[in-house]
Amino acid sequence: MRRFTESVRAGHSLTYHEMREATNAMFSEQIAGVDIANFLTALSIKGETTEEIAALVEVLRENATQIPVSSSVVFDNCGTGGDGSQSFNISTTCSFVLAGAGLKIAKHGNRSISSRTGSADVLEELGIALDFQPHEVDELLELTNIAFLFAPHVHPKMKRIQVIRKSLGTPTIFNMIGPLTNPVSLSSQLVGVYRQDKLMDLADVLHRIGRKRAIVLTGAGGMDEASLAGDNHLVLMNEGKTIPFTLNAQEVGLSYAPLEAIRGGDAKENAAILKSVLRGESSPYLDTVLLNAGIGLFAAGVSSTIQDGVHQARKSIQTGRALSIMKSVVVYSQNRNHLEVNA
Repeated sequence: MRRFTESVRAGHSLTYHEMREATNAMFSEQIAGVDIANFLTALSIKGETTEEIAALVEVLRENATQIPVSSSVVFDNCGTGGDGSQSFNISTTCSFVLAGAGLKIAKHGNRSISSRTGSADVLEELGIALDFQPHEVDELLELTNIAFLFAPHVHPKMKRIQVIRKSLGTPTIFNMIGPLTNPVSLSSQLVGVYRQDKLMDLADVLHRIGRKRAIVLTGAGGMDEASLAGDNHLVLMNEGKTIPFTLNAQEVGLSYAPLEAIRGGDAKENAAILKSVLRGESSPYLDTVLLNAGIGLFAAGVSSTIQDGVHQARKSIQTGRALSIMKSVVVYSQNRNHLEVNA
């Protein structure tokens, strides 16, 4: 590990194979925590390359709990976090809308790290389990079109590294790659990242790890979700080709709203916001979800344009399909817990 750290400190980028070796070393109990911290810091100062990010992601996925699923067309919509916007749980709310529009969603998420309420926190408040087993993930995808993967549950070897990350108190390569480490074999994906300078890099990584189609975006105001507050910067990756473009919510029939209008709160408050959106109550929260879900449906190739995607997302809500799916996942969780208690 020290050899790699010295190389990075000298300004050299690691090859794909060197980064694989360094990542595997991070999982070794023989490597001191301080050496891992020094390596991550050096990498962050140098700036991470596509090769380094792709190698790290692939090793993490190889070391994750393997989750084979029956469907060959599975989608995830997830932001990296870290944008400091204190917004409500946009991608989690969107996931139910996308499922209601017919997509199979394997939603990868975690508890709050930089925001007040992470996806796992709000799911728990809704009554949804966080420890679904691989066969339950597949069953949920078939029954409800959606399953949730709690990052610490599917990445058990990351526990030690998480402690080291927290001790550093500064962003590292891990702050960018959470959404890319979903252990389900996804066909397409929507990834939000607060760093606009990494859009092309992450689009390239998504192609390298097998996504046929994806969108990576940075929202107006530096959000890791698309925003109503101005121009959003996106990169479409389709079969390895990348197309950067900008999108303003008003271009797809949605109204401007400042970032303050979509602030969230604790898990209870965010669960209430989520339910209000799925009930179709007009608000900037609803419009933000329509925008992001519309982009998601376009990223998945389900809609021919983002505007058409917004229309399909609105239909998912208006028909009650999105809310019905959310309730079905809650019932599945409750029945599962009841069975476990009586086992």
